[in-house]
Amino acid sequence: MTTRRPKVRRSGETVQYAALPYRLEDGLQVLLLTSRETGRWVLPKGWPMSGKGPASAAEQEALEEAGVDGKIGKRPIGTFHYPKRLADGVVVICEVHVYPLAVERQHARWREQGQRTRRWFTPADAADAVQEPELAALLQALDLDELERPPKPRARAASQA
Repeated sequence: MTTRRPKVRRSGETVQYAALPYRLEDGLQVLLLTSRETGRWVLPKGWPMSGKGPASAAEQEALEEAGVDGKIGKRPIGTFHYPKRLADGVVVICEVHVYPLAVERQHARWREQGQRTRRWFTPADAADAVQEPELAALLQALDLDELERPPKPRARAASQA
């Protein structure tokens, strides 16, 4: 994966895509991992990827950063914002679109294993662990029905007779 300077919107924001890995084990649990730079609890997330849609990019980040894979939702369940310091020292505001990931496999080894710690939390404990207020609110309001709801069907154009 190539790291490059993200495109900045007119609003001054950039877009990232995140996975919200979850499982049902003694109730709903979500997986957080530590960031490489600060050790904060975060979701696996990253920049848009050439040739991948938003959900697929989020799914790829979950595999690389947290070592989990499963069934990714096709629509985001929410967004949050946070300041990101780029390699050149510039700080940009990232708008992160969050896609639910029903974890089917947790790998013993993964790409960023030596750089991060991963841990399962209840949604309430995850909300307390993260630093971004909008992400905390999203975690606090998690609803299993919303996570597992299939995507809304597209409206079909009426056929002409």
